[in-house]
Formats: sequence, C-alpha cells, structure tokens
Amino acid sequence: MNEQITEQKFEFLKGDKVLWMVIILISIFSIFPVYSASSNLEYIVNNGTTTSHVVKHMFFVILGFGLMRMVGMVKYEHIGKISMGLLIIMCGLLVLTMFTGQTIDGASASRWLKIPGTPFSFQPSSFAFLMLIIYLCRYLTKKIVRERTVGENIGFIFGPILLVFLLVAKDNGSTALMILMVSVIVLVIGQLHWKYIAGFISTSVIAIILFLLVALNTNMIGGNRVHTWMSRIETFTSSKAKTADVDDESVKAKNYQVMQAKAAIVHGGVTGMGPGKSALKQMLPQSASDFIFAIIVEEYGLFGSAFLIILYMIMIVRIVMIASKMPAFFGSLLVLSIGVMIFVQLAVNIAVAVNLIPVTGQPLPLISYGGTSMLVTYIQLGLVLSVSSRIQVYDEEGIGKKQSVAEINDIA
Repeated sequence: MNEQITEQKFEFLKGDKVLWMVIILISIFSIFPVYSASSNLEYIVNNGTTTSHVVKHMFFVILGFGLMRMVGMVKYEHIGKISMGLLIIMCGLLVLTMFTGQTIDGASASRWLKIPGTPFSFQPSSFAFLMLIIYLCRYLTKKIVRERTVGENIGFIFGPILLVFLLVAKDNGSTALMILMVSVIVLVIGQLHWKYIAGFISTSVIAIILFLLVALNTNMIGGNRVHTWMSRIETFTSSKAKTADVDDESVKAKNYQVMQAKAAIVHGGVTGMGPGKSALKQMLPQSASDFIFAIIVEEYGLFGSAFLIILYMIMIVRIVMIASKMPAFFGSLLVLSIGVMIFVQLAVNIAVAVNLIPVTGQPLPLISYGGTSMLVTYIQLGLVLSVSSRIQVYDEEGIGKKQSVAEINDIA
C-alpha cells in the first residue's frame, strides 16, 4: 500500500528522478542571484524594479516547469515527426525578426520579436536552434539504412544548417557559430560519413571568411555586427597581451565588462560576500544575464560556484547515461545532442566570465534572467525526460540494445 502511494506521489516527476532533482535545485537557486543582480536593471538601465524582475523570472521558472512537464508527456518520436514543419516556421520568424526585430534590457542587437497583443518578446533564434537539432537527429535516423547521395546531404542536411546560420548570424554571431559547431557534432554522432563532414566544414570556413571580408570592406551587407565582433576579439587579445602598444585608457574602456567580472570573481574569494551582497553588480553590464556567473562567484564564493558547477555536471552525466540506456537510435542521438547544446552554452558563459574567450551574449542555462533561453532549456530537458520515461517502455516491449535497422526506423 505504501509503495503504491509513493509511486502516485512521484508520478508527476515522470522520467529520470535525479535529473528532476537537479533541475529543481538549479531553478530554485536561480531566484537569488537574479533578485540581487537585477537591481542593475532598475538603477542603471532604469527598467522596472528589482521586485518586478524577480517576479517575472519566477513566472518563467514556473512556466518552464509546466512546459517541461508537457513536453515530457509527449512521445519524443511525435515531436521528431513535426520537426521539419516547426523548423520552417522558425525560419520564417527569423526572417521577420530581420525586419521588425527589437532590442530589450540594454542589448545592442535586434534579436527579439514582440508577441502581438502582449508585453512579451522572444528570440526566434533560440527556438530555431533547437528545431534544427531535432530535425537533424530525425533525418539522420530515418536515412541510416543507406548511403545518402550528395544532393540529399546538401538539400536536407547542409542546406538547413546554413540557412539557419545565415539568418541568425547577422544579429547574433556567437549563437550562429554555436549552431555550426553543435550541428557538426550532431553529424559526427549521427554517423554521417566523414568526407561529407570535412567538406561541409571546409565550405563553411570559406563562406565565413568571405562574409567577413565583404562585411568589413564594403557596405553590401547592411546592419551587420561584424565590426562589433572584431572589436570584441581585439579587446580580448589586448587584455591577454603582456605588453600592448595602445593607450591604457582606451584598453580599460574596451575591457570594462571583463575587468568588472574579474573584480567580482576575485572579490568573492573562497566563501563569498553572501547572498545579495555583491558590490559590483551595479557596475557590471548584463550582470543579471550574460555575466551572472561572476555575481554568483562574488556572492557565494568558490564553494558556492563549485557546487553549482557540480550540479550542472550531474545534469550532463545523467543526460549521457539516459542516452546510453536508450535502445532507439533517434532517442539516443536526440538526448546526446541536447546534452551537447546545454554543455556548450554552459561552457561559453563561464568561459566569458573568467575571460577565457571573447565576450558573447550566451546566458547561463536555467539561471540567467531572460525568458526565451530559459524556456528553451526547459523544453530541451523535457525532451530528455520524455526519452528517459520511454526506456522502461522499450524494455517492457522487448526492444533491447541489439536493435535492427527496421526497429530503428519504426521508432523514429
């Protein structure tokens, strides 16, 4: 009787229970640094109040859990079947964003699309990224039975990747590069022949170089952010140089964000200043989003930030374990691909905060203030939970590790 009650009690947490617990812990923790750092939006950006921002963040956390649970209830195979249609819709929204996009919260690029009749905006690029990866996983699975022709690879694999990349690159270079990098990793995991992957990488590198040369030396590509990207790279390299033949004040001005982030990390020390006691959150731009990890280190110290990273690593390990247990190729590939997406975003955000790579606009998964990225991450994790909940079903149906091509295609 007690066992039945326990099973009913935890039925809401459908899927991997450890992953659920990690998601809940990170989500609850996110409220505290966002509440502290969002005071920057109130007093510096003059946008809303600290209370309104934390309430908005909590709303997106609750909405994210709802979306994650809903996605977790849907068979992931069904989502794969509609991925092409969803990708086409997202590409249409990306085109619309190019002409009617908005900027919010002090951002410098028009990446947001306003939802008509509401005060909310969202970034189509984040959803397009996810839909592209789901589509690639689906297509690679359905065509695993035979060697694809060059035309098929160009039209159904490389074409969609380059289309999304080009639509995103104009206003969000870092996300566009992540799309290329993660897509290539998915192609490798999805067992696409190496010669096609090598050819795609070579072509992409040449195309990017030509794009940069045209954007930097002509006015043919209007409204691009290439000069901003180059400035960030130059700023990063100058900050790493031992000696630089440049004016010190100009270097300090360009390195302002990085210097403040470093100061916050150093200020935190081992134990941190305590929740809400950051001294640099008012001076660090994007302290509630892109640079929130620096604020976390300042307030919670080395111990607190290390604990958070351990939670993230547990999340990634559980994702890999789910992928290894899933007998269906599509489910395994999808989970691994989502794990790569989350890990890359996490690594980039932390690397920027500690000045290992140039400044980008990538948020910290499940923590940074901002609805779109948070909701997309919850949807990603919902897909992982959906796959994990299907493992037991497949075992009961007798679909084991030695899965035939016919079974793979039926499941996909």
